[in-house]
Amino acid sequence: MPSPSPNPLSRIPAVDKVLVALAKVGGLPPLPQPLVTDLVRREIAAMRQRVQAGEGRVGDFEETVAFIKERIEALYRSRIHPVINGTGVCIHTNLGRSPLAPAVAEAVSQVGRHYNNLEFDLESGERGKRGGFLERCLALLCEAPAATITNNCAAALILILKHLAKGECNEVIISRGELVEIGGGFRVPEIMAVSGAKLVEVGATNKTSLEDYRRAITPRTGLILKVHRSNFYIEGFVGEPSAEELVALGAEHGLPVVEDLGSGAMVATELLAPIPHEPTAAEVLKRGVDLVCVSGDKLCGGPQAGIIAGRAEVVAGIKKEPFFRALRCDKLILAAMQETALAYLDAVATGERPDLPLLAMLAASVEDDLRPRGEALLARLGTSELFSVGLVPTIARCGGGTMPKAEIPSLALEIRPTQMKVPRLAGRLRDLPLPVVGYVEDDAFRLDLRTVFPEQDEALAAALLDVL
Repeated sequence: MPSPSPNPLSRIPAVDKVLVALAKVGGLPPLPQPLVTDLVRREIAAMRQRVQAGEGRVGDFEETVAFIKERIEALYRSRIHPVINGTGVCIHTNLGRSPLAPAVAEAVSQVGRHYNNLEFDLESGERGKRGGFLERCLALLCEAPAATITNNCAAALILILKHLAKGECNEVIISRGELVEIGGGFRVPEIMAVSGAKLVEVGATNKTSLEDYRRAITPRTGLILKVHRSNFYIEGFVGEPSAEELVALGAEHGLPVVEDLGSGAMVATELLAPIPHEPTAAEVLKRGVDLVCVSGDKLCGGPQAGIIAGRAEVVAGIKKEPFFRALRCDKLILAAMQETALAYLDAVATGERPDLPLLAMLAASVEDDLRPRGEALLARLGTSELFSVGLVPTIARCGGGTMPKAEIPSLALEIRPTQMKVPRLAGRLRDLPLPVVGYVEDDAFRLDLRTVFPEQDEALAAALLDVL
């Protein structure tokens, strides 16, 4: 009789045996040994489960070791580290949103590496006010009586609602046309529910009148909320009351009016590039609203943060909320936001554009800035039978849930490989130690130069030559 076939489970190697083989093979990325051991255990366990379920085969030992080595390399690549952004999306949420200025990054490094006066008053030698200097800068920048900061704009909105819409007066009136999803599946109604506020929707998606708001006011109303449609727009048969009209209505009934501006613009965007005007925090407050909240890491060009600005007594009350401590920023974010605010205030004094990477990126000229860089890259890449390369006009985007109508003329490096498929080229560029991320269009791989920093051009050329 033929001998029975061996049990596939018996071919699955032991964890220790794989670890020894990996050490002999060498060339592993510099991950801590406990992390490597944990990955090997997980992969061996998953292999055993697949075999038991009849869903996989067990290769020979060398195949298993090679597969696990690839998984270790993939794990190493998944850590947060720099990439070259050639997508043409300036505030790319998946790539970390707004890049920080070198001076900002240096300030973060210094504060992180050393002790600092986070909550220490150097004048008195006593405990000091956390973020006091930054709050003063933000209030001046937003032209507000007072300002404070939390860890993102959603947190800022939650704190505002917790403070102003609570107890028996927890109803918040909002237009149905402003019930936005801010990304990642998070929606304004859900954020409001977390705060304990009760949502009162008025009007229709495309049209909401002042009377809609007026009819919704009851003794249980806590505030009127306006949410800026920063990541979409409505055109056609539309209408809504102005902020000034809502402020007047709020004053009639003793109700505060709050605007969630979201996008975080602090300068006139139309002066940076041929793009629409985006409201700034200062503009919104001049319309009479009690509070405004904006993001720090979008058009503001700073770190992830939520800025709250407006009436001093309301800002002070928000800071006394017990939940404020859970959402406050750490020393690194405070340092980064501090230097970002100072860049804006320096620019006010000089009349120049703030020295921030995002603003420079938006303001770059196709002919004066991008084309010379593109031509230098073409010269560096040269000619080859393995690929063709050229420059093509394209459209860059603001991204990050801001200015959906903005189309920024730009210039892209277009590569057509002859020895590999375009998706393969894209994948190999992402696998580099300094990953290169672009996009595929018209059966070619493109890298929009607007979102590639000039100092990365040499590394980009070397990466392309290495892969091609």
